[in-house]
Amino acid sequence: MRSGSGGASPWRRSDPGGSGELSRVSVATTASSASERSVSGAGRGVSFLDAFRSCFVPPEARSPETSMSDDFHPSHQLSHLVSSQGSNSGSTFGSKRSIKGMYSPMHRNSSEREMPGSTKFSLPQIQKATKNFSPNLKIGQGGSGTVYKGQLADGTLVAVKRAKKNVYDKHMGREFWNEIETLQRIEHLNLVRFHGYLEFGGEQLIIVEYVPNGNLREHLDCVNGKVLEFSQRLEIAIDVAHAITYLHTYSDHPVIHRDIKSSNILLMNNFRAKVADFGFAKLAPTDASHVSTQVKGTAGYLDPEYLRTYQLNEKSDVYSFGVLLVELVTGRRPIEPKRSIIERVTAKWVSFCQSRQCTYLHHHWFQYLMKQW
Repeated sequence: MRSGSGGASPWRRSDPGGSGELSRVSVATTASSASERSVSGAGRGVSFLDAFRSCFVPPEARSPETSMSDDFHPSHQLSHLVSSQGSNSGSTFGSKRSIKGMYSPMHRNSSEREMPGSTKFSLPQIQKATKNFSPNLKIGQGGSGTVYKGQLADGTLVAVKRAKKNVYDKHMGREFWNEIETLQRIEHLNLVRFHGYLEFGGEQLIIVEYVPNGNLREHLDCVNGKVLEFSQRLEIAIDVAHAITYLHTYSDHPVIHRDIKSSNILLMNNFRAKVADFGFAKLAPTDASHVSTQVKGTAGYLDPEYLRTYQLNEKSDVYSFGVLLVELVTGRRPIEPKRSIIERVTAKWVSFCQSRQCTYLHHHWFQYLMKQW
């Protein structure tokens, strides 16, 4: 699932001929608009071509309340997006600037919104918001801390990440400040918004926006009894792709997340996805193809080349995203110890299926669909 050689980000887009490439896309889109169709049935979907086109439509251009249903036509939005950029067609710089605008933070220069992490919090304020870290408000547990739901005095719902208190573990402190420094640099529709932090009286707290619909893994496990439709899975994949694109290419300084996984993909009530948890994040080198660092991440999502060489670059996130795509399609976890040796590691299982001309994969995928629908 890794892209080709070289240190450039596999998500980076270029337009060497000004708006020529975009113009060709616009022509192709217009020519094929008559043949667009939606698929009706239990899980309303879109054609593969529409799904592919929608990958190039930034989330800001789509209505946040719109799912990929009968009214969703990515090619129409792409045509509108391309035509709206016509004023920049005279120069390569103008074209690149307009493309960057797709991923620029919304309202970043507006006085209506604060910069990420600019809110100042006090310990009594957070204690009141979380009812003194009530177990009833606990919404998550990780290796570095516990996450609580809270409500501020103005009614804003927040998620409060409370770092573990371990005076013997210096890594915890480094991860705490690393996550803060990363969150202060980024702002995007498909990233959990950073409100602020607090370090006081032995407490280390990070306050981010509250995402109400749980994480992707919970929905793949059907915790709420409902199966994600294919169109919803596709939109989630597109949202995560936009988040990774922004981190690698359009943030002020490129960021490697290092822990792209289904439990770190949070969902809104309309199933729009937001990438969370930047405790392992690393700033990408701007003057080198990689950075040598200690391996961090989650088993099953880790890039084998990164494991072997300790050399980290943007492609490591892309590998994790590839595993996430397989997870979205099959519903399987990256590692399933109770399965046979061939099927135990999902990425290796997919490679095995490809070597068998995908017959094995198609058979199991068909069985999975029959069980779900």
